[in-house]
Amino acid sequence: MTVAGSSPLATGTPRSRRSLSGSRLQGISFGIWTAGVFAFLYIPILLLVVFSFNSSRLNIRWEGFSLQWYGALFSNKVLITAFQNSLIVASVTTVLATILGTVGAWMLYRYRFPFQRSLGLLIFIPMVMPEVLMGVSLLVLFVQFLNLPLGYTSLVIAHTTFCFPFVLVGVQARLQGLDPFLEEAAMDLGATPVQAFWKVIVPYLMPAIVSGALMSFTLSLDEYIVSVFTTGSQSQTLPLKVYGMAKVGLNPQLNALSALFIAATFAAAVAGQFIGKRKHS
Repeated sequence: MTVAGSSPLATGTPRSRRSLSGSRLQGISFGIWTAGVFAFLYIPILLLVVFSFNSSRLNIRWEGFSLQWYGALFSNKVLITAFQNSLIVASVTTVLATILGTVGAWMLYRYRFPFQRSLGLLIFIPMVMPEVLMGVSLLVLFVQFLNLPLGYTSLVIAHTTFCFPFVLVGVQARLQGLDPFLEEAAMDLGATPVQAFWKVIVPYLMPAIVSGALMSFTLSLDEYIVSVFTTGSQSQTLPLKVYGMAKVGLNPQLNALSALFIAATFAAAVAGQFIGKRKHS
């Protein structure tokens, strides 16, 4: 029996009150843990951006606002040349990896041939192989077996080798949801196999193709270990130059360079969200 006018919370059992307080404590603990993780990840990035505007060459204390390190960065021909090399290699790698990954995923899905599962397993090895082993093995291949000078060509081949499996995996995942009668319907309407693939299958696969291409570009632009073994003196990429400068000592130009990359990444993410909302609206 309950007393008239008493609230439902007052009549709750001790067990329910303990459960409520336990869930509230769990939520607070999870919030504190999440805030700590985000602080651990983003506070160093925030400090890096802030100190890129510091007038002091030593990033120990703040001495005043200045844009001198950005000016020094844009006049640093070594870093600009390395950045251009990275863009060239990443762009060519993205095109080759996207084509190889898309065509390879379609062939593995569409056709049946001997040792198909073994071939699919070999394709995924570059994704799990340690980068040091891959870099050494490619160096041996280029120098001892192919007699290929180390430069742009060897660098693009090396980057394409470990980038195209990421495209292939994404396209294969997209193909799992493909209606098997879609291609047949296009061919019944008069399309050739090539036309059916280009006008029907490729538009369906486009989200996976674009995501794989972006992944390939990012991986190639950021790659360091494989590039150490497969690059030449005239094809030094930006990660190699940045690491070489960082070994000597902290250079404020690297703070400015990192801040620009962070701003570009943030702008690309915001633009992607905006474009996605416009398409869905």
